Amino acid sequence: MGTSREAILMEVKLNIKRFDPELPSDNEWWQEYSIQINSNTTILDALIKIRDEIDGTLALRCACRASICGSCGMRVNGRARLVCKTRVESILKNNEPLNIEPLGNHSIIRDLVVSLDSFFSKIDQVTPYIVPDSEPETGEFIASNESMENLLTSMNCIMCGVCVSDCTVLEVDNKFIGPAALAKAWRFVEDPRDGKKEERLRYLNDQDGGIWDCTRCMQCVEVCPKGVAPMDRIMEMRESAIESGNKSTSGYKHTESFYNSVKKHGRLDETRLAVDSAGITNIPRLLDLAPIGMKALLKGKLPPLIPHKAEDKEKIKDIYKKVEEKKQ
Repeated sequence: MGTSREAILMEVKLNIKRFDPELPSDNEWWQEYSIQINSNTTILDALIKIRDEIDGTLALRCACRASICGSCGMRVNGRARLVCKTRVESILKNNEPLNIEPLGNHSIIRDLVVSLDSFFSKIDQVTPYIVPDSEPETGEFIASNESMENLLTSMNCIMCGVCVSDCTVLEVDNKFIGPAALAKAWRFVEDPRDGKKEERLRYLNDQDGGIWDCTRCMQCVEVCPKGVAPMDRIMEMRESAIESGNKSTSGYKHTESFYNSVKKHGRLDETRLAVDSAGITNIPRLLDLAPIGMKALLKGKLPPLIPHKAEDKEKIKDIYKKVEEKKQ
């Protein structure tokens, strides 16, 4: 009889980042483990095997083991994943050790277990529940199937924190509300039963760390295990905020300047973009930009005061014309 593929064992090495808060010093280190697995072994299976059979001190968080609860988010080879749905064999390369570490942009409790206090405080920040304007006439609010189908993408979120882990903005600015919370905010902005859409958009538009602080790096879209695409939801809220008349922030001014610059010149006028984004009358903010401009000048990187025009500028104008006609 032939041996099934599942029964074939292979040896793999997992290099796990450890953390023990009780140690007075040197409380972070990498520890390598070798184990036997088969082709269907997930990274979570491997970690549980290490904890149960090799090192009982290894701390990790898991529950459903079916990518439903969102408990087992971790970084594998530098990228956040749900380890319960990631087979070891699928990312193993040349039998090199897999590097396993806790989620990024979270404080670590122990080993692979992170604190979710910051994560849920940001969720709370966006008022994650329906706030109706009045009592329903029939005892319940009726929403159409179409309107609820529109919300399904965001409602698939399982609060795993994977998108937050790999958010490049949160790495440098912890004021940013973050992709998970903003995707949750979109879910209520778009819910027809909610009566605070304008207030929500105004808050997210004006808030330091709101919708305009996303840099559109696509990391949250790439790592989300449920296809929520937080960045897309953030971009949709930007459009909704603009349509609602929220045009006072530097984020909107930046967008408008970028749009008009390419439309006029066929390419970006970087000098004008910086001035328009700050606000031409915002002297303190413009003075803050002066050191950056001086460094660019010394490095020979200062953009020209009069921007170059693209050779195919007329073709670009035609594209703008078609897009603007389509919007009408």
